[in-house]
Amino acid sequence: MNKTAKLILEDGTQISGKSFGYEDSSAGEVVFNTAMIGYPESLTDPSYKGQILVLTYPLIGNYGTPNKSDTEGILDYFESEKIHISGLIISDYSFHYSHWNAEKSLSDWLIENKIPALYDIDTRYLTKILREKGTMLGKIEFEDNKIEFYNPNVVNLVDIVSTNQKIVYGNGRLKILLIDCGVKSNIIRSLLKFDTTVIRVPWDYDYSNEEYDGLFISNGPGDPTQCIPTIENLKAAMEIDKPIFGICLGNQLLALASGAKTYKLKYGHRSFNQPVLEVGTNRAFITSQNHGFAVDADTLNSDWEPYFINLNDDSNEGIKHKTKPIFSAQFHPEASGGPTDTEFLFDNFIDVVEKWKEK
Repeated sequence: MNKTAKLILEDGTQISGKSFGYEDSSAGEVVFNTAMIGYPESLTDPSYKGQILVLTYPLIGNYGTPNKSDTEGILDYFESEKIHISGLIISDYSFHYSHWNAEKSLSDWLIENKIPALYDIDTRYLTKILREKGTMLGKIEFEDNKIEFYNPNVVNLVDIVSTNQKIVYGNGRLKILLIDCGVKSNIIRSLLKFDTTVIRVPWDYDYSNEEYDGLFISNGPGDPTQCIPTIENLKAAMEIDKPIFGICLGNQLLALASGAKTYKLKYGHRSFNQPVLEVGTNRAFITSQNHGFAVDADTLNSDWEPYFINLNDDSNEGIKHKTKPIFSAQFHPEASGGPTDTEFLFDNFIDVVEKWKEK
């Protein structure tokens, strides 16, 4: 029989559920994702570090967990080497899974990684609370293990999820220096589709003496203002005029390096179908997103301009320099999972890197 536990929110809300993961209490920031598929990718996305994830799609676990095959040392079906969420909340768990690539059940995978998870919870009711009051702290608590609330945003989460060593992928003509703030594996895969060598370095790495043709700043968790070394290194890199492309947290770090400000969103954007508009055009795209902070576009100086905006709440979704080959996107063009409508941004980045190298 599945053990009973409670999801407790900081506003006092308590919801009982049944365990199908590791039976130990855990605390973090409670957020929700409205995607219908992609739980193996979401659970291994480093941007979810420190968060208790609520999946609103009613049936989870029906296709199990994929195998751990890899290409060039990168797992083929996951976004990193391990689960990063602090807990999982769903409505209905499928105890029987079926998929050609399934290696084990979602429950077995969670237990193996010591991640608590509850089902039989009214996620519609829970999502309404989060939509009304905003993202809040919470905890999955078992009766025999009381714990305190934990705010992951006061910790430098990037330092926890970033690599601690230089790693090189591929052997192409263009050298792309990737600043790993919690990079998703599909970003590396997307860069390796071109004639590139991807050099992955830690978030606080001093690359002033490195040889590279283009600089890439990855996604990552938490408050971007915690990443002071990254911001200072970016300020220096922008003076060289080499091409720079940032995604998600990379967008926020680029803005901070330019002198702009960021702020915490009430809900955050975590889904696969967020519409964005390319500023100055009538072109709209459907995007995959996962972030809790945003750039305050009103604080951009005269050298910068918004690149994209969110059509749901008008928040910033990217910035670009008016004269230099530097731009960023708040959403995920590599989209794993989700729509790949904006994958062309990788082509744009490689194009400007090519032109810079030729010059």
